Amino acid sequence: MNAVGNLQLFSQLTFYVLMFFMGLFSVLIFFWQIMVLRGRAMNNADGSCDDWSEQKNFWGIAFADVFIACPVTFAGIALVFTGLRCGFYMLALVGFWFIWANTMTTANSLRFENPKITLSWLFTFPMGIFIGGGYILWTIVHFDTIYAI
Repeated sequence: MNAVGNLQLFSQLTFYVLMFFMGLFSVLIFFWQIMVLRGRAMNNADGSCDDWSEQKNFWGIAFADVFIACPVTFAGIALVFTGLRCGFYMLALVGFWFIWANTMTTANSLRFENPKITLSWLFTFPMGIFIGGGYILWTIVHFDTIYAI
């Protein structure tokens, strides 16, 4: 944790807030996608439904979230808090995953579902873009400090 400890207080607080939201978002995604893998049709905030028996790609997305994205998030957070810099690399990969996956789902929602933009919709679809983008931006701003050898 030495790399984060060398930052200003505002940067440290920003980092901890990002870690909280990355962890919370990953826990929610994990349990949601476990239900999809078990075959349960899950209703989304835009009126669509994640039902892998109708569209097989939902099963693949759920599989990738449960077995890759969420474990890498949890491992990355744990490694950062134990002082290993490889956790920052892992979280950057998760940030890109959040951006890609949530851009895909947000674009599909806006294009095909014409949703009402509610707080629930904002948290379900574009929130991952904000979290992942926030972490990537934080990493770029503090690159020299967190990756210095």
